[in-house]
Amino acid sequence: MVKRAARLLRMTAALVLTGAAVAGCAKPEDGSRTLQFWTIGREGEAVARLLPEFEREHPGLHVEVQQLPLTAAHQKLLTAYAGDSTPDLTQLGNTWVPEMVALDAIEPLDARVAASKVIDPKDYFPAIWSTNVIDGTLYGVPWYVDTRLLFYRKDLLAKVGYDHPPRDWAEWKAMMVKLAQPVGQTYGVLLPTNEFEQLLSLALQQDEPLLRDGGRYGNFRSAGFRKALGFYVSMFKDQQAPMMTNVGVGNPWAAFGQGFYAFYLSGPWNIGEFRKRLPPEQQGDWGTVALPGPNGPGASNAGGSSLVIFRRSKHKDDAWALVEFLSRPAIQERFYQILGDMPPRRSSWDAPALKNDDKAAAFRDQLDRAKPTPPVAEWERIVTEMQLVAAQASHGDISVDDAAAEIDRRADRLLEKRRWMLDHGHKASP
Repeated sequence: MVKRAARLLRMTAALVLTGAAVAGCAKPEDGSRTLQFWTIGREGEAVARLLPEFEREHPGLHVEVQQLPLTAAHQKLLTAYAGDSTPDLTQLGNTWVPEMVALDAIEPLDARVAASKVIDPKDYFPAIWSTNVIDGTLYGVPWYVDTRLLFYRKDLLAKVGYDHPPRDWAEWKAMMVKLAQPVGQTYGVLLPTNEFEQLLSLALQQDEPLLRDGGRYGNFRSAGFRKALGFYVSMFKDQQAPMMTNVGVGNPWAAFGQGFYAFYLSGPWNIGEFRKRLPPEQQGDWGTVALPGPNGPGASNAGGSSLVIFRRSKHKDDAWALVEFLSRPAIQERFYQILGDMPPRRSSWDAPALKNDDKAAAFRDQLDRAKPTPPVAEWERIVTEMQLVAAQASHGDISVDDAAAEIDRRADRLLEKRRWMLDHGHKASP
């Protein structure tokens, strides 16, 4: 009897739980529905301030925002995909798009863009838009942009005889020779040795691609990459850049203000940081300028985040409505004012907050010369290996030529599975 009663209790509990699950999955009678939107880092807090307007425009639709920490976002997205628990849409770093496409996790958007009255591809910076196009198909809409350029000290340049920022590598190098005095105590530029974006930006200024044969092999032994790596390494060899990681620097804004270095190769978020952290009397001492290239203003990286819709979403039309809402120039202007993330649409830059900002103008200039990185799922691992080897070269442990060859070897190893998949007629997988 006891065993029979126990079985009945378990059966009753199971029925109750099943009924609760069915009730939880049932469509609400009032017609309301919830859209799951994942964001990464600070963007979640900022976008939450824009959503009440979207929800007013779409009665019965509620947007549930989940904010993922940057350090765990990639793994969280992969885990959600493996567990069939992806949200309706997410913010996705541009370099992660190829990986999600290889997994067949995200929705093609060409047809939606073609029918849209809000989104005009011609209004976007070309390199930023192209980071979302894989094998001719669009999978994401740029949300905000990121690129690297030079923050520089106008007053320190004036002291060594320059009334303008550097226009090419030769002039930049000449400036740093004068600025890095006394040697070993002050420097021309900060290039944290554990960050790949600085070397990557210099490499993107070259004519040769970073990968060859359709992304099957590394192309780091090319003359262009070796030239970029040589220039990068020379700044450490000649003690124009300190051999430091970003952790070793500690407070880069204070160091910049104190004149520890005169150039800082960084991104748009630091406009707000320098305005906040430098004293009022120093606000006129610094500026921004497009990154110098070998023979004039040069290219830089096409970074940032895009909005993508998961294939498993049951609310794709609602998700697209949110993508269009966040793509409106007026909304992008407000997003910039809240957070400082720069818009990917040229028309959004006509907003006074950007158009009348002399520090932001250089980013507008740089974005017209931005270049995308290779659209392969393995890219982030490749570029991490690139920087590990470049740090060895910067320290003098290996030569530039040996470093380029070693980066190629590591890239080719990471691309081995991709080559096999492509050579056997399959879509490359991560």
